[in-house]
Amino acid sequence: MEEKDHRALLNQGEENELEVFGYQTQTLRRAVCLAASVLTCGVLLLVFYWRPQWRVWATCIPCPLQEADTVLLRTTDEFQRYIRKKVIYLYLSTLKFPISKNPEEPLVADRHSVINHAILKPELKLRCIQVQKIRYVWDNLEKRFQKVGLLEDSHSCYDIHHMFGLGLTHEEREVRRLVCGPNAIEVEIQPIWKLLIKQVLNPFYVFQAFTLTLWMSQGYIEYSVAIIILSVISIVLTVYDLRQQSVKLHNLVEDHNKVQVTITVKGKGEQELESRLLVPGDALILPGKCSLPCDALLIDGSCVVNEGMLTGESIPVTKTPLPHMENTMPWKSHRSEDYRKHVLFCGTEVIQVKPTGQGPVRAVVLRTGYNTAKGDLVRSILYPRPLNFKLYSDAFKFIVFLACIGLVGFFYALGVYMYHRVSPRHTVAMALLLFTGTVPPVLPAALTTGIMYAQKRLKKKKIYCISPQRINMCGQINLVCFDKTGTLTEDGLDLWGTVPTADNCFQEVHSFASGRALPWGPLCAAMASCHSLILLDGTIQGDPLDLKMFEGTNWIMEDCNVDDCKFRTSDSNIIIKPGPKASRSPVEAITILSQFPFSSSLQRMSVVAGLAGEDHFHVYMKGAPEMLAKFCRSETVPRNFPQELRNYTMQGFRVIALAHKTLSLGKLSEVDSLSREKVESELTFLGLLIMANRLKKETKPVLKELREACIRTVMITGDNLQTAITVAKNSEMIPQGNQVILVEANEPEEFVPASVTWQLVENQENGPGKNETYINIGNSSVLPEEQGNCYHFAMSGKSYQVLFQHFNSLLPKILVNGTIFARMSPGQKSSLVEEFQKLNYYVGMCGDGANDCGALKMAHAGISLSEQEASVASPFTSKTANIECVPHLIKEGRAALVSSFGVFKYLTMYGIIQFIGTSLLFWQLQLFGNYQYIVQDIPITLMVCLTMSSTHAYPKLAPYRPAGQLLSPPLLLSVLLNTCFTCIVQICAFLFVKQQPWYCEVYRYRSATH
Repeated sequence: MEEKDHRALLNQGEENELEVFGYQTQTLRRAVCLAASVLTCGVLLLVFYWRPQWRVWATCIPCPLQEADTVLLRTTDEFQRYIRKKVIYLYLSTLKFPISKNPEEPLVADRHSVINHAILKPELKLRCIQVQKIRYVWDNLEKRFQKVGLLEDSHSCYDIHHMFGLGLTHEEREVRRLVCGPNAIEVEIQPIWKLLIKQVLNPFYVFQAFTLTLWMSQGYIEYSVAIIILSVISIVLTVYDLRQQSVKLHNLVEDHNKVQVTITVKGKGEQELESRLLVPGDALILPGKCSLPCDALLIDGSCVVNEGMLTGESIPVTKTPLPHMENTMPWKSHRSEDYRKHVLFCGTEVIQVKPTGQGPVRAVVLRTGYNTAKGDLVRSILYPRPLNFKLYSDAFKFIVFLACIGLVGFFYALGVYMYHRVSPRHTVAMALLLFTGTVPPVLPAALTTGIMYAQKRLKKKKIYCISPQRINMCGQINLVCFDKTGTLTEDGLDLWGTVPTADNCFQEVHSFASGRALPWGPLCAAMASCHSLILLDGTIQGDPLDLKMFEGTNWIMEDCNVDDCKFRTSDSNIIIKPGPKASRSPVEAITILSQFPFSSSLQRMSVVAGLAGEDHFHVYMKGAPEMLAKFCRSETVPRNFPQELRNYTMQGFRVIALAHKTLSLGKLSEVDSLSREKVESELTFLGLLIMANRLKKETKPVLKELREACIRTVMITGDNLQTAITVAKNSEMIPQGNQVILVEANEPEEFVPASVTWQLVENQENGPGKNETYINIGNSSVLPEEQGNCYHFAMSGKSYQVLFQHFNSLLPKILVNGTIFARMSPGQKSSLVEEFQKLNYYVGMCGDGANDCGALKMAHAGISLSEQEASVASPFTSKTANIECVPHLIKEGRAALVSSFGVFKYLTMYGIIQFIGTSLLFWQLQLFGNYQYIVQDIPITLMVCLTMSSTHAYPKLAPYRPAGQLLSPPLLLSVLLNTCFTCIVQICAFLFVKQQPWYCEVYRYRSATH
């Protein structure tokens, strides 16, 4: 058997990548393991529960995956966790219609579908496994497990329209439903008994149960009962918390599975059914307002959706249909555009539909169940990434070390009692008593108590936590990444002015503060029409920037069905008209005919509009100035454009550029067939819209507090680089006098390799090309002339991507001093957080939920300032929408961490001191009395541990962090020296007492009554 037949990869290259190994169960091996489990009174079963891979290795033999009845899955991350799964068989013979057994005849129309490759004929069965709520079927052609419940990405636009546009046949739907499973995101409310068993079977609680049983058998009732009560309270609280989370998550997704939808069935017409019966490839009809029960690809008509569940912002987003194209390119890459503009994501709300022809708005079901966007979010909560925190791994090693000391004590006690010929039953009992004394049974409850105290204090500050174990991690944070808009700065923007152009020159600034109406012209028309705003129940809704821009024109939006809608030029349901306060205009109405929505990757949007009374159409475009200038005719862009842009961005303004061109189209019908490339070309540059983005009043003091505590702060934003630099300087993220070096990396071209240039931002006003510094990438030294000075690197998302792909060895050196990362996409934000973590930073991420979800999940401590569903995966959520929560969280994290260390040290010393004292008494076959134990265990130990953690956090952040490792020289030295001192004192006292005239030696074993 070859290794490649036995082993394969699931989800290769994805975050949830898994190795899968094939095994066959052996009856003889199973019988031996069953007998061993009975002989060990279930201990072997318990070991198999803790280590599922041992169970597989004990009962199965390796085999090719094609023949496996059991698979063992292993994560490819540093944790190497194992999961055991049984291979399930699905039989198509259970379907209520005849199925062809001819191997040449495909069961589903899509010949490339994995379903055709998975079904064995003539048996009509397939093999599958269910891993973390996702189903994988065995592909007999590719010889590997493949994910089902989604349409293949290899489909072209033509395939989507012609293969699935008219719907699936009833028979194909039934086959797909059997193979893919239901379209449901089901979160089972875990029964309390199951949660209790999971908690009780924790290795530490099992050891604790054994210890307390032994102690009670020896008559040590009082303390054992106290520990049992404490442990029961701890377990009940944990179970209650888990149960509440399970109920909340269940309630969050329950309604998703009960939506009534309408689909088109080929040959049968429209059919209404429950959303759980949807399958990939179904043609879904969108009637109007509804919640999407699956991911779907829009093929007819357009619609407006609220993607608050995904982005954290309740901003309407316009979705456009997938174009009809003849080429065979995969639909996702049919153009350089963002394919997401065609995709309707599960869990998002459709708030408006716009049919383009006579038929309804239609979409093809793309992904179902846990394969969807909402399913992925729920899975990330159900199966979170394990915490890689040194404290927890060190704690386990320390407990193992204490257990080893206990093992030495076990053999010592065994030897002493056997030497004095004590009965075997009492000898074993005493040996086990000494063994269990080294690991304090109160340890888990004491550590949990500290975290609970911190969680309670955080709640008072309106910071809510769904992952309490991360509170300790917050104590180690030494780098915090901040989003800019809505986090460091105010969410809303204020209109400052416009800078129009004429004759290739910038004109006088129109200030909105003056109160004068914006004069009519192409710039005013662009501001009135180039947006994605919608009219919903008489209220204009949309992106705050679009809303502010539109309000600045003093124009109004109206429904087309009102009586005075005589300027209607298309099927659009809104028109834009001058308001009472608007400047006089020769145009009485504007209608938006077609829209190419804004996307963060494209950094622009455009519309095709019709002006009432004109027989031709206009294109209006807005976007990032640097991007928009590339689409304009060079002779229309003022020569001093870079200097003018820099002038405003260096003052911290948000700058939007606008452009226009006239289309010479004869018919309205031709507008729908226009491509984005044709629309967005040869434009005339109109000017700049300047908006003020104010800092929140809490930003500067918080950043100052973090800087004084030696905690690095970094800005990650989707905004303009120069604006980000200015905000960083104004907020003193970059202190006065520090230099900013702009890093610009260029992609390799045909004969030119990838390159990096460096430029001091202060010198940019001297003009491009001056004072640039080129460095040798192979040189380990970065900017030698700048060494010794305080400098900060700033770069765009494009430069970051080039560095990541082509200069991987240089990237860490830049990140050590990188402070500003602008024009970053959501994926780049997550990647950057991960790169910081690789440099051994403990990273906090604070964002308002918009495009920050990935980074919030990736960081050690993600703090969401949004209460949207998108932040449900963030460990911390602040109800106060400013960054004051960051120092509060770090303070409480430090307090919890110091308390955890204190409790751990105290209990370790308690265990070792008691072990030494008990060992000396064992020499004389003596034991401490019950009341001596009670005094040691309850007032001296238990009460101190439970109250130690209630100490409040220090009000000021110190410029150093608490220790992050238990196995560190200071801690080990303090424990070792205390142990030595205690050992010497106790031995000396023991020998001193023995020499006293009144001392009488008793070598007599006393029973448990002491």
